Amino acid sequence: MESLIYSLNATVPVFLVIVVGYVLKQIGMLNDNFIEVANKFNFKVTLPILLLTDIGSTNIIKNFDGKYILFCAVVTSICFWSIWFFTKKFMKDSSMTGAFVQASFRGSAAILGIAFVQNIYGNAGMAPMMIIGAVPLYNIYSVIVLTFESEDSRGGNDSIKKACINIIKNPIIIGILLGMIVSLLNIHFPKIIDKTLKNFAVMASPLALVTIGAGFEGTKALAKIKPTLAASFIKLVAQAAVFLPLAVYFGFRDQELVALIIMLGSPTTVSCYIMAKNMNNDGVLTSSVVVATTLLSAFTLTFWIFVLKSFKFII
Repeated sequence: MESLIYSLNATVPVFLVIVVGYVLKQIGMLNDNFIEVANKFNFKVTLPILLLTDIGSTNIIKNFDGKYILFCAVVTSICFWSIWFFTKKFMKDSSMTGAFVQASFRGSAAILGIAFVQNIYGNAGMAPMMIIGAVPLYNIYSVIVLTFESEDSRGGNDSIKKACINIIKNPIIIGILLGMIVSLLNIHFPKIIDKTLKNFAVMASPLALVTIGAGFEGTKALAKIKPTLAASFIKLVAQAAVFLPLAVYFGFRDQELVALIIMLGSPTTVSCYIMAKNMNNDGVLTSSVVVATTLLSAFTLTFWIFVLKSFKFII
């Protein structure tokens, strides 16, 4: 019950902010121009700064665990390439492929991970190591699939070149790299700069959630309920069911497993919607999966914690 209450406290407020964004759009306070500008602002400014500050505040050298980071990276890679392969094979509407793949494998590791582990153990534990192993790949793989599957993709060598360029200039990836440099060089910003960066960072998630709600198109979303439910099942259940037992087999316990639960079974991150919209992919499907996984994750995350606690893999 304690895990359920915490999960509800973590996810319901997120869902309610989405609802508020939807209501504000319906009553005319927000319009399509606001949504477009806010998405670009989030993509190019607030999300990169959020990742810079989160990773930059982590002592990578002190907390470095090569085995754990490698496990996170390998599992993330397997999930991405497997989902893309089967989506290409079975999805009839190719216009949804990029959005479906990204929404199915990419969770709220950076946003939810540290907070979740801190609530249970009192410190960030292995969450920063999970973020280092997974989040850069989340963004690189997302750029790849969204580039190759976008509406204006031309295929072949042009798409490969375009994907490489998009990876290099992607603001979120730049934010991650800058955060790693700040951490490795142990850079401490002056208080004025530090507070300014944090003021931008705290805007990222709420603003993204409001724009998801404001841009949510109920009728179109209902038309895509089957891929929404399929992506939600993959994101919240399938990945965790496959790889959590493997993590236990490799000897990971406690904080390591809780961080992996977030990596494998957390709701689809709001940055999926921002990237999908900015890279000419299916924003309707992406926002639908974000809403569905956010609503359902309180129960699925609680289930995974309960199972691992029952077998005493988490104390």
